[in-house]
Amino acid sequence: MKNNKLIHHGASDKFYKGFIYVVLILLAIIIIVPVAWAFMASIKQDVEFYANPWALPKGIYLQNFADAWQKAKMGSYMFNSVIVTVIAISLLLVIALPAAYVLARYKFKGSVILNLMFMAGLFINVNYIVVPIFLMLNNGDKVARNLFGQPILLNNLFILALVYAAMALPFTIYLLAGYFKSLPREFEEAASVDGASYFRTMVQIIMPMAKPSIVTVILFNFLSFWNEYIISMTLLTKPGLRTLPVGLMNLMAAQKSAVEYGQMYAGLVLVMLPTLILYILVQKKLTQGMTMGGLKG
Repeated sequence: MKNNKLIHHGASDKFYKGFIYVVLILLAIIIIVPVAWAFMASIKQDVEFYANPWALPKGIYLQNFADAWQKAKMGSYMFNSVIVTVIAISLLLVIALPAAYVLARYKFKGSVILNLMFMAGLFINVNYIVVPIFLMLNNGDKVARNLFGQPILLNNLFILALVYAAMALPFTIYLLAGYFKSLPREFEEAASVDGASYFRTMVQIIMPMAKPSIVTVILFNFLSFWNEYIISMTLLTKPGLRTLPVGLMNLMAAQKSAVEYGQMYAGLVLVMLPTLILYILVQKKLTQGMTMGGLKG
């Protein structure tokens, strides 16, 4: 009887593992096939694409990338995206790291309220507040016109980066604070005995240990800032200040009407490529950050 139960249990485990493998393979196919198809379409000539979109390319037609970079101004859009993303991540780390460390390791008057406020920020979707953000900056520009003679808040890459950093603060603080809470307090006690200040303890003791978690928040926020579309389109109305996702949408609309799919998919690859490269570079640190307490909360 016991042997029958063991055999039945083993068969159930095998069926469950087989089911999981099949689901994972299907999910991988759903993700990999469209990405591979976009890369393949980006190096095809338009004639090849019209003949059979699923056929392998006869050669590597890099002129699509040159046209997308120069004619469609994807290079200029990428430069704007790099500036906004670098500034936003820098601002975010400068603000979120000390805030998360203090909220995770010290109890003070108002700390509970601050924690609750940042937790509540996790449930605010950017789509719901993009109009209030635009109206607030627009009203600020009216004041700026009276004071300085020109607007300074809208059509400003630094302000866009500031909005991105503010929107990402709740998630980043939540993630970092969860990691900081998992670190042993003996390191800080030893640093205090040696005469280290709170700031020096945070910078020289805690942050090096939290490197996997910091890499995790950098990658997640890079993906968010690099691919963000709604806020960028709303706050940047001048064509020369467009970021890469907004430029890609304009390129797709223009190339669809011009029936030049090669340039369109070359632009799409230019948007995806930095994300894929960064993910490959930090994949190991990302896994460590996810498994060593970064998401323990």
